[in-house]
Amino acid sequence: MMQKNLAKFKKDLEKLSKDGNLLFLSMQYSCDPDKIRELYGKDFEKIEKLIPNFDSEYQTWYSESKALIKQLLPDRLVDFSRHYEKPKPRKDIDYENYRIEDYLQGLKVTRGGGRELIVGPSAAIPHLEQQLAIVKAVTARFESSLFDIHQLVQADLFDSEVAAAQELLKNGFLRAAGAVAGVVLEKHLGQVAKNHNISSRKKNPTISDFNDLLKNEDILDTPAWRQIQRLGDIRNLCDHNKEREPTKDEVQELINGVDKFTKTLF
Repeated sequence: MMQKNLAKFKKDLEKLSKDGNLLFLSMQYSCDPDKIRELYGKDFEKIEKLIPNFDSEYQTWYSESKALIKQLLPDRLVDFSRHYEKPKPRKDIDYENYRIEDYLQGLKVTRGGGRELIVGPSAAIPHLEQQLAIVKAVTARFESSLFDIHQLVQADLFDSEVAAAQELLKNGFLRAAGAVAGVVLEKHLGQVAKNHNISSRKKNPTISDFNDLLKNEDILDTPAWRQIQRLGDIRNLCDHNKEREPTKDEVQELINGVDKFTKTLF
């Protein structure tokens, strides 16, 4: 399973780099087509067929890149997003605060009745260039012998344990299935807290403890916090409550929730 995940990450990164280079070319061509035609000369006819429609394909590339950066190089995620998102607040628009989001809206700032261009789409080129550099930094880290694969290994273990919980549920072992899923959730929340340098004063923090810590640090929004609180209650029902048996639907809800959060919360 670990090798499968590693191969998938590598394949995804290679595709993001390739697609990003083509999007960069698309942006450059849109801003200065004559320069790009001159640069590639006779080869341009072949290259032109590969140039994507930036407006329709960038958002997919941006979202997929963010997901991988969040997993493999989380400390660069804010930088990556900053090159896309318009700064807030922003009184005036100039070359320094123009972003890719402005480019997608075709924003131009002129004066003199439109005769003089103050800032326009070409101001977004350095920002896409920086985003590409970050994606390539992720690739370099991934391929480096110094890359810490702990979280990738952990993700594989969690996948296996969630699958084991599902199998226990299938065979009617409801409490055992809930207990296994609960352990996975607790471990994962602990890792998320560690990723964000958040520590608990308690020696053995529970799902509820981690859940509150992450919410207090704005890692979790209220709906996610409430859902995890619900999952923790089901886990406790499986582990401790002898007044009644957990239902199959409750345990399935716990397993599904754990699977979701181990793949979306980092």
